[in-house]
Amino acid sequence: MSAALSRLSINQETIKQWSLPELTEGCVKAGIGQVGLWRAPVQEYGVERAAQLVKDAGLTVTSLCRGGFLTAVDPAERARALDDNRAAVDEAAALSTDTLVLVSGGLPSGEKDLYAARERIADALGELGPYAQERGVRLAIEPLHPMFASDRCVVSTLSQALDLAERFPAEQVGVVVDTYHIWWDDQAPAQIARAGAGGRIHSFQLADWITPLPAGVLVGRGQLGDGCVDFRAIRQQVEATGFDGPIEVEIFNEDLWARDGAEVLAEVASRYLEHAC
Repeated sequence: MSAALSRLSINQETIKQWSLPELTEGCVKAGIGQVGLWRAPVQEYGVERAAQLVKDAGLTVTSLCRGGFLTAVDPAERARALDDNRAAVDEAAALSTDTLVLVSGGLPSGEKDLYAARERIADALGELGPYAQERGVRLAIEPLHPMFASDRCVVSTLSQALDLAERFPAEQVGVVVDTYHIWWDDQAPAQIARAGAGGRIHSFQLADWITPLPAGVLVGRGQLGDGCVDFRAIRQQVEATGFDGPIEVEIFNEDLWARDGAEVLAEVASRYLEHAC
């Protein structure tokens, strides 16, 4: 592995067309030693089997995505969500990653109170945080761009994520700094500094912002360098806090998924060196 790529992690969704064995083999061949995984394909492959696969390949799992969706009002639905998040923690521990990414959840049907929804997230974190810490896993709240507030994530800024995380020990709850979601926020630099000072940057992820957005905005993330995000500046802000952990490229893009996986992986590594280092 080259020193320049030593911190690069490839999120599984970036090369979604690859199976987990193909991903591990491709990363090894490319000299990339870290991967971020997603629950659904890991579950399909088998959690223990996946853990052994990445271990045998000599890869480190930098994060597991995703837990969360903790805003339900109905008691039975909330109980199911908590059970699912405990299972996600157990899966993260089995994969030997210390970071479970949380997408907090949107507004339940008929609800309009964002503040109440965030309080329900806090209540859930109070239950899940100690459970995760006992298993060596940190919960990482990922703020999503405000366009997702209604249906996916009522936590839209780093400030909001930190207001939740700081109610709990940093060993239990921190945040994700994802360039795709925070690049637009003029308060992001100050909030990155705040997160770093508290030891709460649990994951740092890269994806570019490109326009026009596709009809399915979830798959609108751009390849590094194709949009308007200043990766180098954000990396400098993150590293100024003392963060020296993995840098995970997580791109959802159908054009990338339609291409040869090895070609995409090589391009990601090249763009990472060009735009983020």
